[in-house]
Amino acid sequence: MRIAVLRGGRSAEREVSLRSGAQVEKALRGRDHDLTGVDLDLDTWDVLRDGGFDCVFNALHGRMGEDGTVQGMLELLALPYTGSGVLASALCMDKSRANAVMAGAGLPIPEHDELELKTGVSADIVERLVARFGLPLVVKPVREGSTIGLTIARDADQVAGGLVLAARYDRRVLVQRFAAGTEITVGVLATPDLQVLPTLEIVSDNPVYDYDAKYTAGKSHHIIPARIPEAAREAASDAAGRAFITLGCSGMGRVDIIVDAAGTPWLLEVNTVPGLTELSLLPDAARAAGIKFDELCQRLVDHAIRRHEHHVGPPDP
Repeated sequence: MRIAVLRGGRSAEREVSLRSGAQVEKALRGRDHDLTGVDLDLDTWDVLRDGGFDCVFNALHGRMGEDGTVQGMLELLALPYTGSGVLASALCMDKSRANAVMAGAGLPIPEHDELELKTGVSADIVERLVARFGLPLVVKPVREGSTIGLTIARDADQVAGGLVLAARYDRRVLVQRFAAGTEITVGVLATPDLQVLPTLEIVSDNPVYDYDAKYTAGKSHHIIPARIPEAAREAASDAAGRAFITLGCSGMGRVDIIVDAAGTPWLLEVNTVPGLTELSLLPDAARAAGIKFDELCQRLVDHAIRRHEHHVGPPDP
């Protein structure tokens, strides 16, 4: 098949996306497909429209690629594409609204609030947040990934600094009660049958599993299955699958979770285009389930094409 791999883009996760795209291109080229890497720019519409592609593999992370924008473009071009559709992509990228939907479905979500920071950060705002959520608390942009702009604030000054940092990436800022416990992630595939991958525990050499720890070799370690009680593993897997379905996701996803001492899986976010680099979490979890990376990519492409073929749209004019 002739496949375009969308990678790069304009978001803060551009470099990671380039690495994800390179891995996907290598894997699918090894299966004798004709691959074309396509960076997201002003010419992308023309390239995709005129390229004669059978499918588009979306390896874009963050805004413009993971938030429904590119998905909408591909719908207008009537091209099959991997991953979730417009609505699920937009919803999952918006952590605040995704939390509201998941909480409404009875899933465990840490208590949180959203602020819109148009001006500076006052002492009153900081005091109110500390009084409500206690310390430490979590501050992050509503619409970013890869822990970009995230702060785990342990005092009032760090709360103020965290708000300023998060607002650099998004005027909408999420403040969340800190969930203490074991940090895990659960991959989910739906191509189309739902498959929840083994739980993966993240051990970071950095104090926080941040951008540096995620994408620098040797700074984080993946333990599969996660070192939590079996009942907690089952609860986390069930919650991840329910979140994926509740938010309307498709193809692939990764659900980030903190499991506390009581075994409660606190859902942090759902990623619809998780990292696909040589150090990323979803490929490791898939391998633990017996799915090689090239097979994973092929499954996503096959699912995209079948979904497109069965799509019922309006009649031709």
